[in-house]
Amino acid sequence: MSRISPSPHLPRFLPSTQPSLPLLSHQHLVPLFLHCRWRTSAPAKEPEANEKRSVPMTNWWQRAVGQRLNSAGVASFASVVAREPHLALPHIAVPDIRWIDWADLERLGFRGVVFDKDNTLTSPYSLSLWPSLSHSLNLCRSAFPGKIAIFSNSTGLRQYDPDGSEARALEESIGGIHVIRHEIKKPAGTAEDIEKYFGCSASLLVMVGDRHFTDVVYGNRHGFLTILTEPLNLSEEPFIVKQLNPLNSVIYLTDVLTYLKWE
Repeated sequence: MSRISPSPHLPRFLPSTQPSLPLLSHQHLVPLFLHCRWRTSAPAKEPEANEKRSVPMTNWWQRAVGQRLNSAGVASFASVVAREPHLALPHIAVPDIRWIDWADLERLGFRGVVFDKDNTLTSPYSLSLWPSLSHSLNLCRSAFPGKIAIFSNSTGLRQYDPDGSEARALEESIGGIHVIRHEIKKPAGTAEDIEKYFGCSASLLVMVGDRHFTDVVYGNRHGFLTILTEPLNLSEEPFIVKQLNPLNSVIYLTDVLTYLKWE
């Protein structure tokens, strides 16, 4: 059985030898700066197979530009860096979803999982699941039957998918996982649509995504347990995201030093 393994450079806070512990508030379960990894024997990421489905070409240009110019994300980035850098720090970080023990999360009391799409489950602009993630996603389905959804800044966002046709195509392609339709890009907006779908507070849900300043900030603001994955396909990363990546290390260091100062 896998365990949560904190970085050796930071104090141990997790009761990692007791997976059957009752649910704890994840604000107390791990400090926000703590970069954890789930130990498994998962292999290194494999090259992606040929994609079978992708977004319509008529939407590709608008989608590409829109993802690079997320005005809410830019505004949030400035605010987070200046005043709340801890919001960009995940509770747990993993190479990809194969490193997550879904059964352990369910035993801890979490009631559902919300995934980002692009570079978390699929290559950007694709509607096909990244091939090597299929088994892990099936394990997630087994641990959380009927309690998995996708909340994306592309598919399901009414700006790009007004009639929901792309969301339906993705649901069919990856085995019926629901795509939540919404109006506002992460990290802006509320968690109301997600909580309505799951029928519970966001504090009982897990948010999984590959971006610090959208998925993680959104999840932390609304009380999710946040799990950061590495992007599946770096060659498809938007230019602005590539420029922001070096700042992640600065934010980690700043928050760790602040914590050590108060300790």
